[in-house]
Amino acid sequence: MTANRRRKRTGEGSDRDKPLYIISVVSELLDIHPQTQRLYEREGFICPRWSNGNTRLFSERDVEEVRRVLHLTRDLGVNLAGVEVVLEMRRKMEKMRLEMEEQVEYLQREMKKELERHRTRSALVRVERGRTVKKRD
Repeated sequence: MTANRRRKRTGEGSDRDKPLYIISVVSELLDIHPQTQRLYEREGFICPRWSNGNTRLFSERDVEEVRRVLHLTRDLGVNLAGVEVVLEMRRKMEKMRLEMEEQVEYLQREMKKELERHRTRSALVRVERGRTVKKRD
């Protein structure tokens, strides 16, 4: 099961996940048949939310994902099995990118702390008659 399949009902996620469009609007926006969208939903490429009136509602993220699938299939000739592989690799790369950013931020914080510790260890202090000497640990 893909990550998109876990997102089902309205009300969760970022602004890009906010359900905005009904299936006919997305069809018109992307020049695809509603059945194609339903197929992409069955394949797990998109996961529209459902309104209380049982209507599919698509978010900006869903529309972007359909565009991505259309680019892969129409422009690059990738079949749906290949699309699944590409999208899964893309999700993994995004996860790795976020983890790497977190590591870089952690290392930057630690370097900053270490620089502060080093500065305080070798601070200059004033002693008798205005002479300045280096403070030792």
